[in-house]
Amino acid sequence: MLIIGAETVRRLLPMSACIEAMDGAMRAWSNGRVGAPDRIIAPLADGDSYLILMPGELRTAPVYGAKIVSLHPANPARGRPAVQGFVTLFDYATGTPVALIDGAEITRIRTAAASALATRVLARPDAATHGILGAGVQAAGHFEAIRCVRRVERVCVWARDAGKARAFAQRHARSAGPIVEAVEDAAAAAACDVVSVVTNAPQPVLRGAWLRPGAHLNLVGAHEAGHREADSDAVAGAAVYVDSRHAALREAGDLLIPLAEGRIGEAHIRGELGEVLEGRASGRESAEQVTLYKSLGLVAQDLFAAEQVFRRATAEGAGQRVSLA
Repeated sequence: MLIIGAETVRRLLPMSACIEAMDGAMRAWSNGRVGAPDRIIAPLADGDSYLILMPGELRTAPVYGAKIVSLHPANPARGRPAVQGFVTLFDYATGTPVALIDGAEITRIRTAAASALATRVLARPDAATHGILGAGVQAAGHFEAIRCVRRVERVCVWARDAGKARAFAQRHARSAGPIVEAVEDAAAAAACDVVSVVTNAPQPVLRGAWLRPGAHLNLVGAHEAGHREADSDAVAGAAVYVDSRHAALREAGDLLIPLAEGRIGEAHIRGELGEVLEGRASGRESAEQVTLYKSLGLVAQDLFAAEQVFRRATAEGAGQRVSLA
């Protein structure tokens, strides 16, 4: 079995390649080529942390597997990652474990890559400004990923901790890259062509009134039925797309809360991203329309990314091989 660490994952799964892997993952999911039960999100007794289990199979690939990770939102303040764990792969024919791959790095890259794919499909072609609400691991991932699909000239970053936003801007400012600016008002970050919300906030940090006509919004951080990062006005005023309709109607507080309020109906979800890619759902309809992608994360994304890493590591002889016998 190969053990593949974070550094090797970063080298073997560049963002541009992962975006293409997410294209395949989302098409496969919406076409029924991925088998997966509902993921298990088990809260811990501390009331703030979770153990997450996401099993699945790629019906056209030589492996199946699962992602097993912990989520401790308070960890970054302690200098540790919020997400830790691994993706494990098994040989489809024999059930032999073949790989154990760093799950935090797979999650970091594939989450941002999926948002970039949604942005490529749904945002205006001339989108040139990117607002990021949040300044953590996913903020950095989205900073990189959105630049792969749009010619970003300016990035505005906001965080609940203004010092973290300033540090983010200083860390990512480059002479050859976009202008990166820390803003003290979330509305300033929201008034961009593409807006990525990656805060893990339980209550809205973004208001629909702040969005400009024609904006594209990626909502990424909230993953519980009672949590949301955007208010109901933002959701009601947008054309909404999801990674999985089933999961969204089970877990996405960003959508479930306005549903419960009567602000939207289930038909307000226009389609899964894979359905748009396959031409079974319409995408952006005008330059003035606001589009919204609600990301929850799918095991299909993890397995497509992990299978690519495993394949490349095997070809290169990378990773640490261990025997389970």
